[in-house]
Amino acid sequence: MPAPFTALQHCQTTTEQRVLSTNVAVPQPDPAGADRVSGINKQPCDSISVFTPGPNYGDGSGVRGDVIGDSKHHGGAQKAVYAMAREELDYWESELGKSLHNGAFGDNLTTVGVDWASVVINQQVFVGSAVLEVSVARQPCRTFGAWLEQKGWMKSFTQRAQAGCYFRVIRPGEIAPGDAITFGPAPSHGVTMGEVFHAKMGDKELARKAVDAGCLPAMYHEQLERLLR
Repeated sequence: MPAPFTALQHCQTTTEQRVLSTNVAVPQPDPAGADRVSGINKQPCDSISVFTPGPNYGDGSGVRGDVIGDSKHHGGAQKAVYAMAREELDYWESELGKSLHNGAFGDNLTTVGVDWASVVINQQVFVGSAVLEVSVARQPCRTFGAWLEQKGWMKSFTQRAQAGCYFRVIRPGEIAPGDAITFGPAPSHGVTMGEVFHAKMGDKELARKAVDAGCLPAMYHEQLERLLR
């Protein structure tokens, strides 16, 4: 695994920070047995077109042609596009002893050269002709574990704490493999995606930091407030 990137590096563009693969779902029965289709199996495609869906869960993906199966917990403006580092897929290939294709974690963007845990909440990301914005943390679920056929997956994924990155779409556009990833200035509150992930998974100290910063959308902010109470 490469060394984590610093905040300064995230305000720069390098040839290593780029999109490796763009991916959309191939619908299939939910691997955990729920009575619905699942969109967790993303497969590479030539490019994706991103846009702003409706504000709520159930309002669909922000990627045209993509599929959201669990409409109670996924989709909508705050979870419009999802990215995962290829470096993490490589790590888990070694740990799990199985091949993981680009998109295997449900990612619309498989990237190289970016440590998504270190990006700052609400930081803007320029890629292709689109402008994205770092939004909220992923939470591992039963479907994810069943898809990978791994008992205890939620615990393992949480301990690793490299959960990728959800984005909202600020400017619709097209994204293709090979596109450079450029980061705007990090917001001054400094709360990272990795810290918000830990907070969401129960770390009260980091939950307090995120709540005090007021950096999350209302629903996610209120979830952390309930945790603190």
